[in-house]
Amino acid sequence: MTELVTPNDVLFVLLGAVMVLAMHAGFAFLEVGTVRKKNQVNALVKIMVDFSVSTIAYFFIGYSIAYGINFFSGAEVLAAKNGYDLVKFFFLLTFAAAIPAIVSGGIAERAKFNPQLAATFALVGFVYPFFEGIAWNNHYGFQDWLNVTFGAKFHDFAGSVVVHAMGGWIALVAVILLGARNGRYSKDGRLHAYPPSNIPFLALGAWILTVGWFGFNVMSAQSIQGISGLVAVNSLMALVGGTLAALIMGKNDPGFVHNGPLAGLVAVCAGSDVMHPLGALATGIMAGVLFVWAFNQTQNRLKIDDVLGVWPLHGLCGAWGGIAVGIFGTQWLGGRGGVSFMSQLLGTTLGVATALIGGAIVYGGLKKMVGIRMGQEAEFDGADLSTHKIVSTADD
Repeated sequence: MTELVTPNDVLFVLLGAVMVLAMHAGFAFLEVGTVRKKNQVNALVKIMVDFSVSTIAYFFIGYSIAYGINFFSGAEVLAAKNGYDLVKFFFLLTFAAAIPAIVSGGIAERAKFNPQLAATFALVGFVYPFFEGIAWNNHYGFQDWLNVTFGAKFHDFAGSVVVHAMGGWIALVAVILLGARNGRYSKDGRLHAYPPSNIPFLALGAWILTVGWFGFNVMSAQSIQGISGLVAVNSLMALVGGTLAALIMGKNDPGFVHNGPLAGLVAVCAGSDVMHPLGALATGIMAGVLFVWAFNQTQNRLKIDDVLGVWPLHGLCGAWGGIAVGIFGTQWLGGRGGVSFMSQLLGTTLGVATALIGGAIVYGGLKKMVGIRMGQEAEFDGADLSTHKIVSTADD
């Protein structure tokens, strides 16, 4: 049986890694469709290079910090168990690399390219794995303390807090330190609209992310024996709830409609294995409402120029997802139980605090040392020309 189970687990986790890797194309096209045309090439290049930098940082540093494992043994040792430990690294790497992909959408159109690569290395090599190790590998006794004090550990099955809230709150720090794009707000505080450059690309990105998310959630079981149809259907119900809520709250706006399923999926990651499908639907609906409301508040009242709305989408909806486990995961609301509201609240709070502090250290340090914002002329020309010396589509 072992000879059969192990290769199946390797294939299962590998397919999950490939599906989440494909989600990075979704991040790329969501950004390409949202930013102005003069920044489309930069969006594509950032996501590709950020993933490569993330791989180096996580392979040599981050994975060891989170799990105490390195890959400096001979290939014969690494190939044991059909290389399961290697594909598990690959799968968890795709999660880690989502952090800079999330941040990328918030800082679009005015962030320097090379300092962002340095930030990616620091975030994936040090900041993200610090909290990953606490949440998913019982570091520093935090989970044990929650278990003793409140009767359950902090539960985050697929990363509502560990991945999405971390990425969203780090992005908030970066966006604030960068400041708004030139011309985004007038002197009297009025918002100047920068409409999406390409709705079909935006929609394509959202669809790629939505489909890939079933690898993100279902394959988080990390073994074929742990696969659960409950996770799949809860993901489905949450994305539907988020979509319909965003449709209504956003008054048919296509940008909100295509981010709605992502809001629902962000929120359901943490509890997709313990919620009832109706609880997942409610979680998704609330996430869709929260995203649209927070996006409008961020842009209009707070004057925070978060281009793709990654703080409302990943930061707030991710935090909501972590807390929602303590509500809809309980047996009296149809869930499987084994969760604690206080553990969820404190675990989520720790994740947000880690992101804020880590983001402030990384982006604050880079801003002071080398600067993180493009010059005014370069921003006016667009990152495509000023950084990559080419435009997305040549004129005939």
